[in-house]
Amino acid sequence: MSRLIFGAILGLLVAYPALLAVVLAIVAAVVSQPAVLAFAAGVWMWPRITRSVRRWAT
Repeated sequence: MSRLIFGAILGLLVAYPALLAVVLAIVAAVVSQPAVLAFAAGVWMWPRITRSVRRWAT
């Protein structure tokens, strides 16, 4: 699924080079916010954290 999304984004950037500036601006705005980075890391790591906690509980 992530390959499909990445491919679609890459295809859009190749087809419409002006989107590159928009995407870079959005990425820069998101990366400059530590709370957004912490939230994204939590969402990404949540399945691993819950698996570890379940193993500890058994």
